[in-house]
Amino acid sequence: MSNYHTPIGKRTFMYGAAILSAAGIIIKIIGAFFRIPLGNLIGDEGMGYYNAVYPIYTLLVVIATTGIPIAISRLVAEHLTDGDPGGANRVFKIALVFMAVIGACFFCVLFFGAGAITSKMTDLSSAVYAMRAIAPALVFVPIMAALRGYFQGMQNMKPTALSQVAEQAFRVIAGLALAFLLIKMGKEYAAAGGTFGATAGAVAGLFTLGILYSRFRRAASYRERREEAKRAREAKGREPTGAVIKKIAWIAIPITVGAAIMPIMYNIDMWVVPARLSQAGFNAVEVRSMYGQLTGFAEPITNLPKVLTQAIAVSMVPTIVRAYKEKDKEFLNYNVALGLRLALIIGLPCTVGLMILSGPVMRLLYPLQLEGADGAAPALFIFAIGIVFLSSIDALTSVLQGIGKQMIPFVNIAIGACCKLAITYALTGLPFFNIKGAAIGTVAAYAVATALNYRAVVVYTGTRFEPGLTFVRPLISALVMGGASAAVYCAIHSAIGSSSAAMAAALETQLHRELTAAMLGNGIATIAAIFIGILVYVAMLFVSRSIKPDELRLLPKGESLYRLYRKLTRRRNVSAKR
Repeated sequence: MSNYHTPIGKRTFMYGAAILSAAGIIIKIIGAFFRIPLGNLIGDEGMGYYNAVYPIYTLLVVIATTGIPIAISRLVAEHLTDGDPGGANRVFKIALVFMAVIGACFFCVLFFGAGAITSKMTDLSSAVYAMRAIAPALVFVPIMAALRGYFQGMQNMKPTALSQVAEQAFRVIAGLALAFLLIKMGKEYAAAGGTFGATAGAVAGLFTLGILYSRFRRAASYRERREEAKRAREAKGREPTGAVIKKIAWIAIPITVGAAIMPIMYNIDMWVVPARLSQAGFNAVEVRSMYGQLTGFAEPITNLPKVLTQAIAVSMVPTIVRAYKEKDKEFLNYNVALGLRLALIIGLPCTVGLMILSGPVMRLLYPLQLEGADGAAPALFIFAIGIVFLSSIDALTSVLQGIGKQMIPFVNIAIGACCKLAITYALTGLPFFNIKGAAIGTVAAYAVATALNYRAVVVYTGTRFEPGLTFVRPLISALVMGGASAAVYCAIHSAIGSSSAAMAAALETQLHRELTAAMLGNGIATIAAIFIGILVYVAMLFVSRSIKPDELRLLPKGESLYRLYRKLTRRRNVSAKR
């Protein structure tokens, strides 16, 4: 039995995490209609140009939007816990101005410095067009992040979810349309059209948040908060702007620097991998293709679970802040243990499933680029191992940030990045490892950071994770799922393989034969294996009691879900007795 019981009458982070997770799933479904068609349209060389700009763009976005929104969320939560909504509003307004200035500065750096930056990239200098196309997004993204942080501090995740969906939808529509229109001019221009989708999405997301914030200001609850804030200011006095900025900086700087390590690791791949592949004897075309396989085909798939684990992480911060500030140790420990368990419940099946189906998944997603898909499959197999560590990092980092230990995750991920640099440099230069060396380095970085963060959480919160509940039960569930998925894939692929081969042989061109065989044989088997695997895994979570029935009540519509679960299990028990 767990030492920590499901709380009654207290709002855990699960409600907000469920909302953000639902939005994240929608975003990824929409995104599948972007990256996959884009990859099939512009090929691995075009994806090389497309992905060459994202490490730098992501680094600037992380610097601009990671630390300050978390600081806003944390300080807003603290002020509201103290009964000071006026202080919460003041934090938000000061931070909003600061974020707008940062965004304008970063736009200038990326847009006007694009030529100098891309000229240093080995065989990827034509990515300059894509870099300039994505630069305007930096004007809007920081402002959007400040608004999201404000709502998150109030444990209101709906504005974040709605704006994320709007952002992704417009990103896909604009990016694909422009890539299609510009492909005749060359793959470098088509890649630029794809990256401009990020700018269009940022405008749509900010517009959505602006509408929601305007409605919030007009609401009666806001007027009541404003009057309460006025009374609080009269009683306590107005906090100086400098003091607010100092608080924001004290929280934000370590978080920002720590979060910047992640895109720095991707920048390691951008600078090290092409150069080391060239030194290993691969020609320029092979280097571009292999780099596109690594960063355009394999690596993005491993980031899919991060949508769900980041939803957990974002929702955890204000909950951890309140529990820690109120010195409610039991509620704190419950949320810490629950956060890591949910991260593993998400990460473990993704690790097992992608390791088993790495080749089939690649061929399913990129049927028009089978050579590139097959080349990326070994890297995806290795990347998959790191998913469980990456999922754990998010949850553990949020705990440390919530209790004011934001410097520790920065140090830990920096140590992991140093390990990645050494391993990537050593292995990528060996022809046998090539891009697999970069994947191994990434996994090692995540594993090191996870172990160090876990130790810090245990030390500073006193949480004692129950091994069976937290680790063993989710792992058993994931392994059973993996076995079921492998069996289903092999059975279906074997059953329809001869039929699809016969149909493919009747076609005239080699391309049509390969595409038909991939879609009929591999495609159906892979989709069926994934679908059955999901069903088996969900069932195993309840069979193994990795998720407790009472925890369903903590979700949106939780009481309905709990009643449905009890009804189903009651019927099963009655049938078993008969």
